[in-house]
Amino acid sequence: MTAFPSPRVLVVDDDPALRDLLAEYLSANGLEVESVGDGTAMRQAIERHMPDAIVLDLMLPGEDGLSLARELRTHSDVGILMLSARGEEMDRVIGLEVGADDYMPKPFSPRELLARLRALLRRARTTPAGSLQAAPETHCFGPFALDVTAHRLLRDGSEVRITTAEFDLLRVFVERPNRVLSRDNIVDLLKGYDRAPFDRSVDIRVTRLRRKIETNPSQPDYIRTVRGEGYLFNPLGAQVRQ
Repeated sequence: MTAFPSPRVLVVDDDPALRDLLAEYLSANGLEVESVGDGTAMRQAIERHMPDAIVLDLMLPGEDGLSLARELRTHSDVGILMLSARGEEMDRVIGLEVGADDYMPKPFSPRELLARLRALLRRARTTPAGSLQAAPETHCFGPFALDVTAHRLLRDGSEVRITTAEFDLLRVFVERPNRVLSRDNIVDLLKGYDRAPFDRSVDIRVTRLRRKIETNPSQPDYIRTVRGEGYLFNPLGAQVRQ
């Protein structure tokens, strides 16, 4: 039986005690952990080896976590779990807008952080168990193909960079075409991934996803807003306006 390598996690936090605590706890639970204290060290660590997920503190010396998350999203879809000692809603909203997949306020339970990390890593796997025998599962709409088995979004055969959070949301939509889904419906459908919903999180993720698949995100063809009710995914796009 082939042994798969342990998932790699990079912890970026300027608190040495917290870094040591997380490195010890996550390592004891089967993850390979590297910890650094600022953005410069984060870039150096990524150049050596891209991790499978990054735990990124919002308040860092020099460049803050928001600017680093925004930079990461320009070239990578690595899972990002953001931490903040303030825990204010605006921090959460901005963190999600720049591309974080999840957010936890400090102080937090290491056990909960581990659960959320595992959820991120689970969603980011590109080779699910048993996939050698499994038939590919692909949903097509317009020039796009969402390959669930390989965890990829293609446009005319070329891969579109998409985060795990965006992939999860798009999968919810494509598996339920032409149905109005309320925000509560969407949160419930995403709940299996061990994360708590945030105010406005669904709207923020829809906005991010529209930038990837809509010709004009301000006048969407695929993910349409149903005023007062939620969202509807129309796989025919501009061909059919409902």
